[in-house]
Amino acid sequence: MCNVFTISALQNLLFCILKAAVLHGKSVGFALQNSRFRSAKSKLPFFVRIIFTKPSRKLPP
Repeated sequence: MCNVFTISALQNLLFCILKAAVLHGKSVGFALQNSRFRSAKSKLPFFVRIIFTKPSRKLPP
């Protein structure tokens, strides 16, 4: 019976360590994704101005 509790405790410890590592990796991934989103969002007005404005100079015929 003691072996069952020992094995269970070790499995629980191993699971907790792996869970912490996976959650840390997910947090880093979300932080990177948010950083890219903010970077793209800050550049959006610049691209909108380029894409949706008419050229100001006239082309020769």
